[in-house]
Amino acid sequence: MTNEYIFFDAALRDRFVGFLAARGIPGELRADAMEGFVVALADDLDDDLEEAIEDEYTTLMEAQRDLVEAADGDNTLALMAVAITLPDGQPGVVRIPARHARRLFAHFSVEEVHELVAAIAQSVANPVAGPLCQRDYPAP
Repeated sequence: MTNEYIFFDAALRDRFVGFLAARGIPGELRADAMEGFVVALADDLDDDLEEAIEDEYTTLMEAQRDLVEAADGDNTLALMAVAITLPDGQPGVVRIPARHARRLFAHFSVEEVHELVAAIAQSVANPVAGPLCQRDYPAP
């Protein structure tokens, strides 16, 4: 399994790749099928490294948000993406219209947005029929 990080700006992607290289963390870089770039890392990294990576990614996503907000006209990005792991263990990316993603990131941390999107993906992949108060609803 891997952790995937998506970027829409080449300079931010390069900054992230440089951050990883400076720490000797190997990663795989590829173009995203729809737009942007994906950096994939092994998921068996030391907890301190993972925390440092998440902190840097959070900083870069804030910069990405600022770029989206500053863009105008035809240069405005239409989508932002959140990397998730699907219930079957497959990595995936949920694309969110930028106008909604900006609002999410304005009120929630990157981790909270990831948790929210993962919970939605889990619910879509494993729908539960019946009322919301049903007691056998699966835990996230």
